[in-house]
Amino acid sequence: MSIPVPDRAMVFAAGVGGRMRPLTETTAKPLLQVDGRSILDHVLDRLDGAGVRDVVVNVFWQADRVAAVLRARAAAGSGPRAAIRREDALLETGGSAAAALREGDLGPDPFFLLNGDSVWLNGPVPALRRLAAAFDPARMDALLLLARVTRAVGEVGRGDFTLDPTGILGRPSERAMTPYVFTGVQIATPALFADAPAGGFSMNALWDRAIGRGRLAGIVHDGLWCHLSRPQDLEAATHALRTARDPDAANGDGAV
Repeated sequence: MSIPVPDRAMVFAAGVGGRMRPLTETTAKPLLQVDGRSILDHVLDRLDGAGVRDVVVNVFWQADRVAAVLRARAAAGSGPRAAIRREDALLETGGSAAAALREGDLGPDPFFLLNGDSVWLNGPVPALRRLAAAFDPARMDALLLLARVTRAVGEVGRGDFTLDPTGILGRPSERAMTPYVFTGVQIATPALFADAPAGGFSMNALWDRAIGRGRLAGIVHDGLWCHLSRPQDLEAATHALRTARDPDAANGDGAV
């Protein structure tokens, strides 16, 4: 079973980007540039290309500058329509999504959740459409887009999840390595957030609960994905994107 591509999404853009310092001392991480565009623009372009109409963007650090980028996109007629959620205190990913859901910003149907530092190139079928085609709410509370550790651009550590033949996710044993890392892109349902606490918490708390019920699933991305954690990752991602698009024309410095 699959679902139509969700028409609502939330982008997490409130973090302070500690590992990106000193760049993030004056600029929100989603506004740093990769291949001549802000990371946030890359994310919103992917949503727009998939047909997502409405997106909620949470803001905290450099909130006014992030809001200005969203207003500029709206003035230029670039979708999707963006609603800004200003946070007085950091709620983390889980807390931010739960608050948006409680206040009606995400609706009753499945929706996309994306980290504000997700940059990828699509494979033959756009990744967001692949997620919708693979999502089965009868057996999943969330479906995560994974990347192979060996193919990711940037440092990804030991990986995040195991993946069984039916697509159900688990956690690796302590100190074990696993082939798959979370890309920052997922489809979730309101059921994932049932009885979620108020205040700040990580999505990991909800994922672990879903894993215990066998209802957290994943698919593996079939294109390029860049992990943007450190300042040097911006230039590496710019080079990787240009090389993937045109191996003969990949040159120039990545703008930061």
